[in-house]
Amino acid sequence: MSNGRNKYQSRENRAKVRQVLKETWDPIGVRDTPEAQDEYDRYVAEVYVMLMDQRATPEAIAAHLYDRAVNHIGVPDRPEVFERSRHTAKLLAALRPSFETH
Repeated sequence: MSNGRNKYQSRENRAKVRQVLKETWDPIGVRDTPEAQDEYDRYVAEVYVMLMDQRATPEAIAAHLYDRAVNHIGVPDRPEVFERSRHTAKLLAALRPSFETH
């Protein structure tokens, strides 16, 4: 258990992070492609650790998502990619209090 969270709750919380990444961040536009629903799964754990264990700020999470989109996934460096990363980070940070109550 990390910081007192049980495995079941951690899995449930990570599923919520996965959903936000898929529905909001979605830098390559695959949210409606059934065979690509796991496309961003590799980023769920690292974002969850940043959010809960490292207590990262929305700005740090946004920078991380932006870096992943541009430097790892290969999305062109455009302002809308940064803005989507920033919006996603704010949504994720807003989930933190509900994650902590479990």
